[in-house]
Amino acid sequence: MTRGGARLEREEPERRCLVTNETGPKSGLVRFVVGPDNVVVPDISGKLPGRGMYVTASRPILEQARKGQFARAAKAPVNVPEGLADEVERQLVHRVVDLVSLARKAGLAIAGFEKVKEALALAGEGLGKRAWSKVRVLLQASDGSERGKAKLWTPEGARYFSCLTSEELGQAFGRGTVIHAALASGALADRVVEEAAKLRGLRELDDGDRAAP
Repeated sequence: MTRGGARLEREEPERRCLVTNETGPKSGLVRFVVGPDNVVVPDISGKLPGRGMYVTASRPILEQARKGQFARAAKAPVNVPEGLADEVERQLVHRVVDLVSLARKAGLAIAGFEKVKEALALAGEGLGKRAWSKVRVLLQASDGSERGKAKLWTPEGARYFSCLTSEELGQAFGRGTVIHAALASGALADRVVEEAAKLRGLRELDDGDRAAP
């Protein structure tokens, strides 16, 4: 905290991608470790023991990492499973769905076109409930109607993602399918932003923030 009472923002740790050799925020890379039998294992939670190896959250880059980069980074022969990128994608989907589900249980995530539209409007006017004074994330299903999705907008300072299918987004809300969802600002929403950004890279999507109409 500074002398004036303002909190100093902590700089995010950086790591180097073993493929591109570029250094960037740790949140934009996927961590791997060498597990039993010298098998390369994705560490989506970042908690597995062992020396971490980092790869940019991009399917083409991750596929390239299978061609010897893991062995060079580990400085030993390693076994890189077939379908490693698919497994990383699967784990990221599970993690994003779980985080959205946690936000829902905490009253910080809503679903449904009308509810989301109302939350966006009230937050934009500063009239939302305390927890919803600011929308942090707008989530829309990748397989939803583009016409319907275009009727909603991403508030200033929020992030937009369309990297989950309607079925996957529905799992987070205990429903069959969900097309539109929003998360209020907070630690859970920030974690969703981080993991959804990685998933977007694995699914080779470019669904950047959508501006207000």
